[in-house]
Parts: sequence; structure tokens; C-alpha cells
Amino acid sequence: MEKYKSLYLSMLNLLLLLLPFWSSSTHIKAEKLSEAYAFCKKNKLDTTVCIMVDMSIPSGKNRLFVYDFKQKKTIIAGLCAHGVGGGSTSTKPVFSNTVGSNCTSLGKYKVKNRSYSNWGINIHYKMYGLEKTNSNAFKRIIVLHSYTPVPNYEIYPHGLFGQSAGCPVIADDQMTKIDRLLIKKKKPVLLWIYNE
Repeated sequence: MEKYKSLYLSMLNLLLLLLPFWSSSTHIKAEKLSEAYAFCKKNKLDTTVCIMVDMSIPSGKNRLFVYDFKQKKTIIAGLCAHGVGGGSTSTKPVFSNTVGSNCTSLGKYKVKNRSYSNWGINIHYKMYGLEKTNSNAFKRIIVLHSYTPVPNYEIYPHGLFGQSAGCPVIADDQMTKIDRLLIKKKKPVLLWIYNE
């Protein structure tokens, strides 16, 4: 019995040691991060950070992640609203690149040019679509911005809906942190919205 107790305590200690790594997991697949880094390098984007938005994660959970390539970890995470158009619901986003669709567009974007926003902390960043699936982003006025009613914490099983006409809309606290990061960047930053 004493032998099993000792083994149990050893396993428990190991679990407690590993817990910080599990709890700070990125929720981003390694292949995605490799692809993101290669894309940034090839397209002369910033290679220190990227913003990943995984639309396959429920809207009530954190699904926007700012990943630091040098530290190899997520440094900011938060909720992110998707567009209300095309029959989207809080649990099932519909994606479109069509002007006037009020849908989120999938794909890679470069984020640059800080400007005034009517919403949240009154700052937004322009988003320029780099793929066929999001080529109308600038024309559609798709920008990264915050909206004060978006919570700073996960609300799952409840969903986040009704805050976006296609833009990635986040909480004020997350936008403040992201703004502090982006304002220092000389090169555009990759923001990648995907659903897998």
C-alpha cells in the first residue's frame, strides 16, 4: 500500500509540474503556426507575432490568439465575434467575401494602419485580405476592433453573437493589449481567420 501511495504522490507532483504548460496551451495546431511563420517570412510581414482566429472553436470560448514566435507561446487570448450575415448563428458562422454580406471572411490578412473607431476603445486596425476568400476585406471595411459589451472572459456554453458585421470584434481589454503590441510594429502583422 505504501508503495502505491508513493507512486501516486510522484505522479501527482509530475502533474502539478506540467499543469502550467497544459493550461497555457495555445489551441493552435503546430502545422498552422509553421505555415503562418513561413507565410510571414515569404510576404515580408512581421515575424515576431501573428494573430490566429480559429472559428471552429465555439464563440463563447477564447478563439483569438496572439502568438509570439520567439517565446513560442500565446501571449494574448480572448473571445472573438463573427459576422451576423448569411444565416449565421452564435454556434454556426457562415463565411462570405461578398460586399454587404455581413459575414466573416476566412483567410490570411495583413493588419496595419491604426485609425479611429466608433466602437470599444475607439481604435481599429485596417485589414487587407491576401487571398481569394477575403480579397474584398478593405472594400467591406473589415477591421480589427473592440466592442465594450464583449466580455473579457469565456462565457461558454453561451455564445457571442450580434456584435459583428464581418469584423473580428474583441473585448476592450484584449484590444488595449493588442494595440500596445501593434503600435510598435514597423511591418504589417498577419491575422489569419480559419475554420478547422
